[in-house]
Amino acid sequence: MADAPVRLERDGAVAAVVLNDPPLNLFGPHTYEALMACLDEVEGSDARALVWRAEGEVFTGGADVNVFQRVVEMLDSGSVNAEAAGFGQLLGAVQRIESLPIPTLALVHGLCLTAGLEVSLGCDMIWASESARFGLVEAIVGLTPGAGGTQRMAERAGPARAREFVMTRGMYDAATLERWNVVNRVVSDDELLEQGMRLARRLAEGPTKAHAATKRIVRAYLRGGVEEADRVTPEVAGALFETEDLQGAVKSFLSEGPGKATFNGR
Repeated sequence: MADAPVRLERDGAVAAVVLNDPPLNLFGPHTYEALMACLDEVEGSDARALVWRAEGEVFTGGADVNVFQRVVEMLDSGSVNAEAAGFGQLLGAVQRIESLPIPTLALVHGLCLTAGLEVSLGCDMIWASESARFGLVEAIVGLTPGAGGTQRMAERAGPARAREFVMTRGMYDAATLERWNVVNRVVSDDELLEQGMRLARRLAEGPTKAHAATKRIVRAYLRGGVEEADRVTPEVAGALFETEDLQGAVKSFLSEGPGKATFNGR
């Protein structure tokens, strides 16, 4: 829908999920639903890379606190739970992004708080503009991140950094989060979209099955360390010899030299 708070765009093989609900791009029930609908489309498409980005001066002001007020008002009914605040649905979206068998890239500018940051943390990589600021500031209203932000900060930056980030409810700049290994790269504000989309197109033109295998090995490492990753690597990497992309690239390498192969994602 044209007026949906989240829409899906295509740039060749790149699917771009775009948050656009001015002025603050807040997350409420309609945002969760629109995000899920976009992911339905991506999962059923031939996209070979995904970009998560937003329009406007603010990437997102985070969750719509009016939703939390409605949850508080429901307390007397005894029906309040994580789903009522939208946590289950948003966490499900983050998990779906993580499970996509294609490279995913968040392009973050401006202010990026709570829910929108949690979605970004579900992406394989985060690129940020120099002026970007980040925060999981739920503690301001006596809450803790409910859509996976704490654990994904810990995954990238370590548990001590995650506790600091969440408990201090502070704003952190892009350079700090790059140093913490949360952000992969910081680029100038006016070049973020152009450079980020250039990377996304390059990823989409690459060996999609091999990218999916890389994601599986990294996920195995996060589950069980090097030992678990070593256990799955022979099967995951070995299966790539059956793909058209590997077979064609090997022939190209031997006949034309390295870097000349093209990939079809099969």
